[in-house]
Amino acid sequence: MHEAVIRLQEEGLVRVLPRRGVVICAISADDMREIYDVIIALEAAAAELLSERPSQERLSTARELESANKAMENALKKDDLTAWAKADELFHKLLIEHSGNQRLLRMYHTIMDQSHRARMITLRIRPSPEGSVKEHRSIVDAIKRGSPSEARELAKQHRVRARNQLVPLLEQVGLRHL
Repeated sequence: MHEAVIRLQEEGLVRVLPRRGVVICAISADDMREIYDVIIALEAAAAELLSERPSQERLSTARELESANKAMENALKKDDLTAWAKADELFHKLLIEHSGNQRLLRMYHTIMDQSHRARMITLRIRPSPEGSVKEHRSIVDAIKRGSPSEARELAKQHRVRARNQLVPLLEQVGLRHL
């Protein structure tokens, strides 16, 4: 238990108050901007690495990514934002997991834990995420073709757009800490 609390503190998720306990740290719009900077770098690297994998691995992963993307599309048709968010989360997790880089995966899990609260809080107040399905499709196409620089740039631009939508929204609605 002690080691887990120390790890959470190192990751910026909690603060230990001597003889008083543990406090969950708030996440501000500025924190989210920094978190997204890391997500952008990690996912861009993952898309590039995945695009460099052997053809059979790329195509197999592309099928999984397409399945998650289809689930997102179906959820949007049903106006089920919770199901959309789960499918979107799966898409991004698969992208990282299949990159072949375990350190990148560990860093990603840490940073995604930090961003999850903000994503869920803003899910119903941000514009409908229809563009995500199209952007994901483009990323998958670049991966299928084995085009590392294109996959990297598309993944980067996808998350830059998300950051540029989410952070101002947090500031606009006055959510200073999540």
